[in-house]
This record gives sequence, structure tokens and C-alpha cells, in this order.
Amino acid sequence: MRLIFEQGSPGRRGYRLPRPDVPESAPLPARFCRGTSPDLPAVSELDVVRHYTRLSRLNFSVDGNFYPLGSCTMKYNPKFTEKIASHPGFLTLHPLLPQLLGGGMLAQGSLEVLWRVQNLLAEITGMDAVTTQPMAGAHGELTGVMIMAAYHRANGDRRRYIIVPDSSHGTNPATASIAGYEVRVIPTDAAGGMDMHAYRAALSPEVAGVMLTCPNTLGLFDPNIREICDLAHAAGALMYCDGANLNAILGICRPGDLGFDVVHLNLHKTFATPHGGGGPGAGPVGVRQQLVPFLPVPVVVRRTDGTFALETDCPQSIGPVAPFYGNFQVLLKALAYILHVGRAGLIEAAEYAVLNANWLRVKLREFYDLPYDRMCMHEFVLSARRQKAQGVSAMDIAKALIDRGFHPPTVYFPLIVPEAMMIEPTETESLQTLTEFVDALREIAQQACTDPETLRRAPVSTPVQRLDEVGAARRPILRWRRERGG
Repeated sequence: MRLIFEQGSPGRRGYRLPRPDVPESAPLPARFCRGTSPDLPAVSELDVVRHYTRLSRLNFSVDGNFYPLGSCTMKYNPKFTEKIASHPGFLTLHPLLPQLLGGGMLAQGSLEVLWRVQNLLAEITGMDAVTTQPMAGAHGELTGVMIMAAYHRANGDRRRYIIVPDSSHGTNPATASIAGYEVRVIPTDAAGGMDMHAYRAALSPEVAGVMLTCPNTLGLFDPNIREICDLAHAAGALMYCDGANLNAILGICRPGDLGFDVVHLNLHKTFATPHGGGGPGAGPVGVRQQLVPFLPVPVVVRRTDGTFALETDCPQSIGPVAPFYGNFQVLLKALAYILHVGRAGLIEAAEYAVLNANWLRVKLREFYDLPYDRMCMHEFVLSARRQKAQGVSAMDIAKALIDRGFHPPTVYFPLIVPEAMMIEPTETESLQTLTEFVDALREIAQQACTDPETLRRAPVSTPVQRLDEVGAARRPILRWRRERGG
């Protein structure tokens, strides 16, 4: 397929501008203008439409294929939420209207959406209050740790450390560092949970908080979670729940009931929009009562007369972390999803997510190593160590899955599992799709024994085949240039 720059011919165009009805004037001083015209393709409207239509057909998406990315919850989300998010009453509303004089009365519907999302998420997570400002999961993490830091400062308590397990999402230690803390890493025990002996040794009056993913990044529920929380609280530390894996416990287990003080959610993973691809996200943060004064402002509140307003008189707040409405369209889709499926539907979603993951785990453990062979939650981690001994890596297996019509699972994460392949089927995939996925992975495992060289060349059916990924990372070509004479 040719690049758009390689199409067209001089003089061809796909637009026609009206005559200007104002006097012509140089909008910028000459020193800010380029001396030559940009090297843009001369194409017609038809050229452009056909080019991007072809590109869209090459794009891999959850609408067309199975997308078993571990920890990313690439489940299909119903199209009715997209329709609701595009409702003109919401879509055409000026985002700052509620902050303008009298504007709050003209945006009551949108403020009510935010208020209802806050309250529903508080109920789902067992928290006392929620902010919907953060724009993604990592942004929610940073907001949550900033709230924790503000709480300790308000108590005159100077603490230096945040504890994270070695299986944590990479954003956890990064967030702790950005917030000004040093990170203490706790190893994983033989059962896939946090090593309790090392954890107890790491706790001290200098620990500000403990960041855990629940269930954890290996797809396992830590049976010591209540004790972990109790020990942290006894040391004066706060418990932070990375809610990236909430899809496994929706309606069944609430982080607040387990002892967590802060939780962030990835609405774009659990409730609203398939995760990934650089699309919009939303990372609301829920907190227990002692942390409510530190939430970002403004806060959407409901007055005694039933109307909604923005509260800014919060002297201990960490301040705004984003526009007060957050990523409004994602929040709107999440609200529609929650109201549509209800409590029973959320529970059913979690149950099927766990059932599907365990079905795959059992079907595949004969062909790949399973470092933690016990009941998993919504995801599990295989290892391609067996195949690596035959010269086939987890990356080779991932590329071979592309040839068979499946997006690869997450590979080489968590880092504590060699040749890791992290698989999350989600609750929205059918038994037929999961069976086809099992068959593909079994076939690849058998081919690793009989024809490893072919696997090392995969993928061969795609427009762009095996790339030099190291070279692309170290010597990226970020700009197209026309070849001389071209």
C-alpha cells in the first residue's frame, strides 16, 4: 500500500475555498513564515477517502478481532453508549458553561451526570467520595498519591516511602516517584502474593502508603489482603488500590471493604470504552472519609433544593488536576453502562470474566508453563520458557498469533515471569472465540517443536512483516521525506 505522499499528481486537489470577504492581510510576521511551501501530497477527495478507508481496514480493533491483552480489559462495549455520548444535549454543551455566570442552571443535566457517576462509583468501590477529574488511570494514580501526601502533611507527618510489589504496574513506582516518594519493592512469594515477611520488614513510621493492584497483576487475589491493610494502618500508612483489575470483582468485592483508603478506576477499561490505541480515558479516584477534604476542586454537589452546583470552598484540596468535568464523554458512557446492566449485570460481568480466564488457563497449561497454577481471577500469566528452550520466544508466539487473526496477549510483563504471556479474555467473548484461540496457541506450541524457524519469521500475512523493533526504537524515522528524483 502506497503512502498518501506517494499518491496524486501536481495540480490535483480535493478542496475549493470560498473567496475571502475580508481584506487580505499577513496573519504572521514574515520571520515566522516558511520560505517554501510544505511538501504535501496533491490528491483529490476521492484519493483521500480511499486511502484512509484502506487504512481503516488494516487496523486491528476489538470490533473485528479478539484482543486478549492482559491487564488492559479490551472487552467489547455496547454501541448504545456511543449513541448516548453523542446526544446533542451533551455533545454541543460548552465545557465551561457551568463556571460562567448563571451557567450552572443551564447545565444541570451534565452536572447531574457527574454527580451520579461520583455516587455510583463510590457505592461500587466502597468509598465515601469520588472525583471524576483524572483523565486516565495513571493520572488517577498520581491524583490519589497526591491526596495521600496532602493528608500526611496536614497531620504534620513527614514520610518518605511508598511500598509496591515487584509485580506492580510500572506506573505505580513512577507515580510514587513523581509525587516525591522513594519506592520500596516487595518480592512475590511462591503463591503469587506479596511476600509477607519482606512486607513486615519494610513497614515503618516513614512509610506513607502501600500501592497494590487488587486482584494483582498476576491475575491472583492475595488471600492476605486484609492483613496487609491492617499492618499498613497500624504503621500509620494509607492503602492505595490500583483499580485496573476491577473487572474481576465488580459487585462482588469492594476495595473499601477490604481496607483500602484510596482507589482509582479505569472507566475506559471496566465500564465505558475499550482500552488502548491512544483513545480517551477516565481515571476517577475514590477515597475514604478522612481523605475527602483533599479531593480536587471544584466538586460537583447537590443542593438541598435538588439542583447541582460546583463547590470550590475546600481549603485543604490539592487543587484541580484537570477540568472539573474530566473526560466527560467517557464518564457519560460509563454511567449509561452501569445503569443499563445494573448491580446484577456488573456481578455477572465479573463472574464471566473469571470463568473465561480459568477455562483458558486449564486448557493451555498442558502446552505452556504456568508459574502460578491456582485459581485465577480475570487474567492469568503463562510462560513460554518451554518454547524458548526450542528457540521460540514469547515475541515469536505473539507474532504468530497475528497470522492466525488474533491480537497478541501482553508479553514480557510482569517482569518477574520469564517469557511472560499475560492473557485476559474478558467476559464479552464467546466460547467459540475462546476455543479458536486455544486451538491457535496449541498449534503454535506444536509448531515450536517441529518448525521453529517459521515462527521466528512471523507474521507473514500482514502488510508489514517482522520489524527490527530494537532498531525502530533506537533509530526512529519520524518524518517522511521524498526521495531525490521522486
